[in-house]
Amino acid sequence: MRQKIDLLNGPVFPSLAKLAVPIMATSLVQMAYNLTDMIWIGRIGSNAVASVGAAGMYMWFANGIAVLAKMGGQVKVGHALGAGEPEQARGYARNAIQLSLFFGLFYGIICLLFQGPLIGFFRLNSKTVIQDAEVYLAITCGLVIFSFLNQVFTGILTAMGNSRTSFLATAIGLVINIILDPILIFGIGPFPQMYVAGAAIATVFAQSVVTAVFLVSIRREPDIFMNLHFFTRPQTDILKELIQIGLPSSIQNMMFTGISMVIARMVASFGDAAVAVQKVGSQIESISWMTSDGFAAAVNSFIAQNFGAGNETRAKRGYRCSMIVVLLWGFFCTIVLIVFPAPIFRIFIPEAAVLPMGIDYLRILGVSQLFMCMEITTAGAFSGLGRTLPPSIVSTSLTVARIPMALLLISTPLGLNGIWWSITISSICKGIVLTAAFKKMTFRGIKVNTHS
Repeated sequence: MRQKIDLLNGPVFPSLAKLAVPIMATSLVQMAYNLTDMIWIGRIGSNAVASVGAAGMYMWFANGIAVLAKMGGQVKVGHALGAGEPEQARGYARNAIQLSLFFGLFYGIICLLFQGPLIGFFRLNSKTVIQDAEVYLAITCGLVIFSFLNQVFTGILTAMGNSRTSFLATAIGLVINIILDPILIFGIGPFPQMYVAGAAIATVFAQSVVTAVFLVSIRREPDIFMNLHFFTRPQTDILKELIQIGLPSSIQNMMFTGISMVIARMVASFGDAAVAVQKVGSQIESISWMTSDGFAAAVNSFIAQNFGAGNETRAKRGYRCSMIVVLLWGFFCTIVLIVFPAPIFRIFIPEAAVLPMGIDYLRILGVSQLFMCMEITTAGAFSGLGRTLPPSIVSTSLTVARIPMALLLISTPLGLNGIWWSITISSICKGIVLTAAFKKMTFRGIKVNTHS
């Protein structure tokens, strides 16, 4: 069986780095993808950013649902490949794709039918902001199927040791998005001005092209994708395994987004400009956590294959090497956000009235970047073993704690900054607790089942 990168033999760090670098580059491309939208939308005004921020919460929620198929598929394909079971890996891949298709279509229909009530949850102040948010939601989440498929393809290919295809596909999507954003937002050439709707259309079209690139590329991966038969009846026993692995992470991500929505509703009480600050600020700080998320995906596949092959020592060494890298990256991001908040935020929203809130957000959230990197990488290590429940419990419980902390702190002179501090304190605690838990964990007693 042909694998792009041998994760089972040779020096640990070079093998891990060869897999991780394209994934991290993919994450950076995805981050650039989001930031490009924010730069152009910010040129419309803070109201447009607020509308995209509110609607974007549901796209974020969709990612949590997509994790179910992606995580289950990536982990089980990795286990099967490590155990030398290519046919079983093919079965996991097929069912993960089918699961992704079902949830993507279902979620898209729900968003199209209930766009009004969904946006109404945030209690936005401006009628224009509400209308724009509903339009953005209908387009991006109504056609979310492309995003779901892209995520599950990325997970399966990463489990195989192929992270380059995902990078190339995402990079092509970025280029398309960069070209289409100003054309569709401001109406260049024969295109009319579509503002927020234009940004949404550019995003979905770029995602659809990424899906097409994946479909073309996987034809060159016969080990898993040859004779996959997407439209055959799903296998109930395999679906149960995928859901068992992916459900805790999916619930964690959805709970995280749900809590963030409640926090966003609190933020909206300080005005639509505060919602815009949260949207832009979260995109800026994604430079740390999206990169760490990419490295965590590499750790997941590395540990999954080595654990499936019974090589516990190599799996642990992979985790230690990964932590060294992400700690250095997290520390760098912390310094950048604390020292240079004003020039960074001004790139996205140049309005003088909004800038002070943006500076406060970046400086406060900057404190937590190192710990977020620790949390994300350790969660990837846990999931590589098929143990997604422990990190989900830790992350969800400490994320829920943000609500009472925020309610307490906004009643103090901190005001809006109290909300940002509740997020920071929660992230610090999650990073410390989860990393300590993994360090004390033994692999004994954990079984890998690759046979249905």
